[in-house]
Amino acid sequence: MIDLNIPLDRPIDAICLGRAGVDLYAREADTDLMDVSGFEKYVGGSPANIAVALAKLGAKPGLISSVSDDGLGKFVCTYLESMGVDLQGVAVDKSGSRTSLAITEMKAYDCEVVIYRNNAADLSLNAKQIDPAYIASAKALIVTGTALSSSPSREATLLAIDYARRAGTLVVLDIDYRAYSWNSPEDSALYYQLAASLSDIVIGNREEFDVMEYMVDRGNKDDGKTAARYLIESTQVVVIKAGELGSKVYTRDGNYFEHGIFPVTVKKPFGAGDSFAGALVYALLNGYGLKTVVKMGSAAAAINVSSDSCTEAMPTLKELQDFIAK
Repeated sequence: MIDLNIPLDRPIDAICLGRAGVDLYAREADTDLMDVSGFEKYVGGSPANIAVALAKLGAKPGLISSVSDDGLGKFVCTYLESMGVDLQGVAVDKSGSRTSLAITEMKAYDCEVVIYRNNAADLSLNAKQIDPAYIASAKALIVTGTALSSSPSREATLLAIDYARRAGTLVVLDIDYRAYSWNSPEDSALYYQLAASLSDIVIGNREEFDVMEYMVDRGNKDDGKTAARYLIESTQVVVIKAGELGSKVYTRDGNYFEHGIFPVTVKKPFGAGDSFAGALVYALLNGYGLKTVVKMGSAAAAINVSSDSCTEAMPTLKELQDFIAK
C-alpha cells in the first residue's frame, strides 16, 4: 500500500500554480465560431479550474499566479475569491502583460479553440513571488506544466517545488502540455522530466507522456508502460489518462490497475482533465483509497464534459457522490 505521508495539520488543502485566464464559450452548440451570436464569459486556465474544483468539493484551495492590471485580471480574481480560493499568492502584473484568453466553440468533436497568450501575464510569475511559508501552509502543491514553458515562470515553478519538498508538502504535477507555449520538443521534454522527478504524483494523458519521452524513447507505442517504469523510480504514483479507454495507474510499490470511464453525452472536450485532477487531489487529501480516488476523478471528468461550461460545471461533493451512485 502506497503511503504519501500527506501533512494534514495545515490550513490550506492545496495550492495550484500556473495560469488563470478568461474563457469565452460560444452560446450556440455545434456552431462554427464565425456563425455564433456571442459568447459567455468564464474564468479558465487549468490551475484556476482545479482550484475551483477543489473549492466546490469543500476543500480550501489557494492559487499562485499572475494576472494583468485590467478588467480581465480583476474579473479572474473577483470570481476566484467568491468561490473561496485563497489569492495571497496571486500578483497583479503592471508591466503590460495580458491575462490569457481562450475563445471556443461548443462542440463535442472537432472543437476549435482559439488561444491568445502573447505576453501572457501568468508567465511573468517570478521567483521573488514564491513565498516558502505559503507553500509550507498547504498539504499539497499542484503544478501545471505550462508554467514551466518559459522564464521567469519556469524558475518560479521549480523553486515552488523545491520549497514544497523541503516543507513535506505533497507535490502533484499535471503535465498540461500546450505545444504553442514551448520553443521546442526538446525543451518541453527536458523540463517535464525534471519536474516529474521532483513530484510525488504525475498526471497526464498518453500524448503528454509521449512529449515527456521525446528524447529518451521517441515514438514508443506501449501505452505508457515505459513512461511509468521510468518515472516510478523517483515519483510515487503515475496516472495516465487515455480518454474513452479510461485511466492506467502505476505505483512505486509495484501495483497497477485500470479504471474505465462513466459514459455520458459529451458537449465539449475541455475541462475534463482539470475536474479529474481536482477530485483526485480532494479524495487523496481526505483519505480515500487510490482506486476510489481515481473513480472520483473519472466521475468528475464525466460530469464536466457533459456540461456547457468548465468552472461552473465542477461538481460539489454531493453531486459527485450522487452521480457515482447512479
